[in-house]
Amino acid sequence: MRLKILITGGAGYIGSMLTTKLVNLGHDVHVIDTLVYSKESLNHLFIKKNFFFHFEDVRNKKKLKKLIKKVDLVIPLAALVGAPLCEKNPKMAVELNLKNIKFIIKNLSKKQKIIYPTSNSGYGIGEKNKFCDENSPLNPISLYGRTKADAEKEVLKHENSVCFRLATVFGYSYRMRSDLLVNNLVYLSLKEKKLKIFEPHFRRNFIHISDVVEAFVFAIENFSLLKSNIYNLGLSTANITKIQLAKKIKKQVKQLKIKVIKNRKDPDQRDYFVSNRKVEKKGFKALVSLDEGISELIQYFNFNKKNIHNNY
Repeated sequence: MRLKILITGGAGYIGSMLTTKLVNLGHDVHVIDTLVYSKESLNHLFIKKNFFFHFEDVRNKKKLKKLIKKVDLVIPLAALVGAPLCEKNPKMAVELNLKNIKFIIKNLSKKQKIIYPTSNSGYGIGEKNKFCDENSPLNPISLYGRTKADAEKEVLKHENSVCFRLATVFGYSYRMRSDLLVNNLVYLSLKEKKLKIFEPHFRRNFIHISDVVEAFVFAIENFSLLKSNIYNLGLSTANITKIQLAKKIKKQVKQLKIKVIKNRKDPDQRDYFVSNRKVEKKGFKALVSLDEGISELIQYFNFNKKNIHNNY
């Protein structure tokens, strides 16, 4: 079924890959974005007649309201992503990550659908030897985590909604980022041939960007099966500690030296393993392994020397 879809922030790290997939599947895709981080991430789509680009800030309520009325489904990706960026721009973080979501929900009709990506960073610090599931209490330890958790509550007020709590994403994108943990450690491994790891026992779940895109497609095609619910979205075999991740990279970057720094705190204090069983029981399972993603990133960083404009 051909849908009219609005993606806010559709030129970003996840957005550029998702937009491309949905356009290629034949949907009419509207993107609203200010192209802050990349002017090129959607260039390959301008030839497509079912792709519509709107160079505008999502905080332009008149424009956003007009676009919402045109579509069947909204995927709001426009946000300040990551704890450091939100701490640097707290007012904008609240405007984009929370107030903008409230505005979108307010202007959706009952028939219109929304798929919202939040973050499993809301789990904060999980219990030892226990996986966080969708019923685990949220304990966000950053402004970023708090805005995303609060926005999720707003989205769930709309019956035709699906929320994905994303694990830490890795892999190549048309709008590349090298500040995400896996991407960053691979980049530093190649550039400096050494890694300094703080608090190596900290746990995290990961997911390849192509699996994130496939999950959105799955949700669109199985919306009635998933609606009015929250799902953790990660790779179940990628619940690992930071030191385990570093050792995985070392298997492919043989000359890498890993140094554990003691008595120094990681700025990101998140520490949890995540259960993805709920979405897997519905029929979706992430498939791209960390080893495959590390191999992809090694090739990308080795052969692409241009500067990457990161979030922070």
